[in-house]
Amino acid sequence: MTLPAPEDLPLDAVPKAARASVSHLADDFLKACEREGLSLDAWPAFTGTIWYYSDFVARACVRRPALLVDLVTSGDLERVYEDGEMTRHVADALQDAADEPALMRALRRVRNREMVRIAWRDLAGLSDLNEALEDLTCLAEHLIDEALTWQHRELARRHGEPRDAQGHAQRLVVLGMGKLGGRELNFSSDIDLIFAYPQPGQTDGERCLENQQFFIRLGQRLIKVLNEKTADGFVFRVDMRLRPFGDAGPLVMSFDALEDYYESHGREWERYALIKARAVAGDRESAEQLHTLLRPFVYRRYLDYGAFASLRDMKAMINREAARKGKERDVKLGEGGIREVEFVGQAFQLIRAGRDPSLQLRGIRPVLDQLARQEVMPEYAVEQLKEAYAFLRRTENRLQMVADQQTHCLPSDSAGQLRLALSMGFSDWEEFEAALGRHMRRIHGHFEQVFAAPQRADEEEEAAAQPEAQRDLAALWAGSLGQERSLSVLVGLGLKDPEAALNAVEQLRESSACRSLTSTGRERLDRLMPLMLSVLNGLEEVDATLIRLVRLVQTIARRSVYLSLLVENPLALSQLARLCEASPWIADHLTRYPLLLDELLDPRSLYAPPDRQGLRQALEDELVQVPLDDLEQVMDRLRMFKQVQVLKVAAADIMDVLPVMKVSDHLTWIAEVVLEKVLALVLEQLIAKHGRPRCIMDGEPYEPGFAVVGYGKMGGLELGYGSDLDIVFLHDSRGEQAMTDGDRPLDNSEFFARVGQRILHFLGVFTGAGRLYEVDTRLRPSGAAGLLVIGLEAFEDYQMNSAWTWEHQALVRARPVAGDARIAEAFQAMRQRVMERERDPEELKRQVREMREKMWKEHASRDPARFDLKRDPGGIADIEFMVQYLVLAHARKYPELSTYPDNIRILESLIETDLMSRDDAVFLMDTYRAFRDRIHELTLQDQTTRVDATQWSRERDQVRAYWRQLMT
Repeated sequence: MTLPAPEDLPLDAVPKAARASVSHLADDFLKACEREGLSLDAWPAFTGTIWYYSDFVARACVRRPALLVDLVTSGDLERVYEDGEMTRHVADALQDAADEPALMRALRRVRNREMVRIAWRDLAGLSDLNEALEDLTCLAEHLIDEALTWQHRELARRHGEPRDAQGHAQRLVVLGMGKLGGRELNFSSDIDLIFAYPQPGQTDGERCLENQQFFIRLGQRLIKVLNEKTADGFVFRVDMRLRPFGDAGPLVMSFDALEDYYESHGREWERYALIKARAVAGDRESAEQLHTLLRPFVYRRYLDYGAFASLRDMKAMINREAARKGKERDVKLGEGGIREVEFVGQAFQLIRAGRDPSLQLRGIRPVLDQLARQEVMPEYAVEQLKEAYAFLRRTENRLQMVADQQTHCLPSDSAGQLRLALSMGFSDWEEFEAALGRHMRRIHGHFEQVFAAPQRADEEEEAAAQPEAQRDLAALWAGSLGQERSLSVLVGLGLKDPEAALNAVEQLRESSACRSLTSTGRERLDRLMPLMLSVLNGLEEVDATLIRLVRLVQTIARRSVYLSLLVENPLALSQLARLCEASPWIADHLTRYPLLLDELLDPRSLYAPPDRQGLRQALEDELVQVPLDDLEQVMDRLRMFKQVQVLKVAAADIMDVLPVMKVSDHLTWIAEVVLEKVLALVLEQLIAKHGRPRCIMDGEPYEPGFAVVGYGKMGGLELGYGSDLDIVFLHDSRGEQAMTDGDRPLDNSEFFARVGQRILHFLGVFTGAGRLYEVDTRLRPSGAAGLLVIGLEAFEDYQMNSAWTWEHQALVRARPVAGDARIAEAFQAMRQRVMERERDPEELKRQVREMREKMWKEHASRDPARFDLKRDPGGIADIEFMVQYLVLAHARKYPELSTYPDNIRILESLIETDLMSRDDAVFLMDTYRAFRDRIHELTLQDQTTRVDATQWSRERDQVRAYWRQLMT
């Protein structure tokens, strides 16, 4: 037997005052080794230092010297465990446990061995925080799982296997909460557990039990073997108070019973607790079903800004409790502690993760990383939080490694302070305390930024300091100010008709929507209304804006999460008032789709609509969050995407960020991106069902495609707010054996007809999120009587031999907007051929003129005092008809005239070909833009395209003069 000498124990890193104590431990360890006949060639590196840092490690080594000898000889102190190695260690330790006392002894001994290893590597600087937390979590999981398996087997021997009504075997699911669920377990943590089982039923043994009784007994046995303290210590302190109804509730519940509880009784703090819930033992396969059942309770499908207030209140309660218990120096619960980091990340999870599954993560550090990637939080803030969090978690572990106790309090004695400082790599307590203070101040600063409620009258002190004007607004909303004073306050806000305004506010207060609110909803409304009234001050259209805001509040009142959004975000409330003042159309849009209120939070995004590629990426990001086979969710997400993007364009338009041509570009890009995605989704569904279309053309196999052609405003990149989509569907299937190649084959023509029908359904059907687009397909050959989807060859034959002149006019403003690139290229070539046909100029002129005159008679304004910018003589339609006539009349000689489908670039081509003078063309371009710009403005003001006839009189007369000169 060989043993090192006591004096060889290195103590240079140990303070002089502690060296004698460490030396005594070394003597005791060597004597224990001699008694047990153990050998150890030399002291492991860092032994003296680690024993100084951790009484737990030192005591464990002295009490069971074989533990340290085993760790040294196996090399486990020096290396990172491979995947599965922790599992093998635990399983090997328990394999010979013949009875419960043997099980308990084996659990504790393997637990102590691995905890010594984890602490040793951590204190020696051989592992980082990630390894320590992962090893602690992995150890806990396998200890729980192995103990559960052993106890289940023993209990089933007596009562049989628990089964459901169909005879399927049932297993307990153990949910780990908190840091265990988040794979971030600290060194000496309690473990918070919830027990559940899939289905009611009974065991199949002679002494049968109801499943719930079986699993209650199993849960009790599991708690006992983990929690009970014996001569070998304990495994984990088990806390079951997070289960439904806490200590008063049943120890185990079925999945359905859990779901019912959370639907009926679940509280906000339970949502917070369940974020990290994860199956750590038992039936992990069934656990996925349980997670699916609980997910709607934890993650709301809307943006839940009420979570800010709930978590703020919870943190205030924790702070009060910490102060009561003297825990101000607590690295977990104190100001700037670990809990504040967790609250920051989990607040955004509760708010956003229902709509953004990428945030449905359990560990706090991955959540923070995701918030930085999505620019929800600044990257520098996330880095500071992560750095501070790592520092506090290392501090927490070092505190707990001293005596294997669950403590988060900094030591108050000088010896304990020096030990902690040295274990954290600092030379003295003052240096450590300064670093700790810096990290905790940063955490608390970011916490305050996230959770601060600048508008909130937080209780009496702030209410007393509230300006008189704000108190008056609160009293006005409450109905306690008196009519005369109320009218005076409203006049002070700039209202011209204070009686009507006061009446609107009173009607809102007494409306059924507001009177039926919950206490939480009413509290949020009472906080919002004074703030909303105050933002009216300084607006120009105060009266109209107030009415629009009141209408919106009445709509959203029952969904108090939207009230919270506005209360919690003064910038959003300000943006809302500005937009509602500027545009009744936007106000109505927000009222009908309040989910869009979230877009008000970031003006940088609100007033910067993305380009076409940005739209494609944004739509992919939106749809990646939902399963594509969930048609209802996909349709809702498509509609929300469209509404969000149109709102951004409207906001940028109303604030003069975008010129008229760019407004139409953006609106057209939105429609194109939506069409592309809808077509892709429809094709994917039908191909999965029927296979891909195939045919034989000219003796060669060919896979035909499908394309969408846009006409009118869509084709000319001139969409407005609320424009219909004029589209035509084409395919290029021809030849022989034109069938799909799936198990349920269809003729290609039938397949493509179904593609067209489903596209129309996707675009036009109403859901809870509205409709995508109204679609008009009557520009296809033979109009409504023709085939919905037509072959490319048949389409060209119709255009060349049967189409009316007005259909060729329409073709001037047509282009492929989605689908097969080969069809797009073939269509453009076909369109060029149609444009370049030889035509009799006078006959063409007569037909175009007659079509325009027919439009005048059917659609022009009958009121001489009004001018319809689109349809009346001298308006947009005149310019469009002249441009179309010139293209059809001269494209044969000047093919470049048919290059572009939009009027502005065609007019530029007319200048280049000398078919129109520069002055005339520039005038028509400027007038066309001005009319379109005014139409956009009128749409956003919820007005028709008819204006006073005295407006635009010069432009109107000049357009008519060009018409007479060219077309008569």
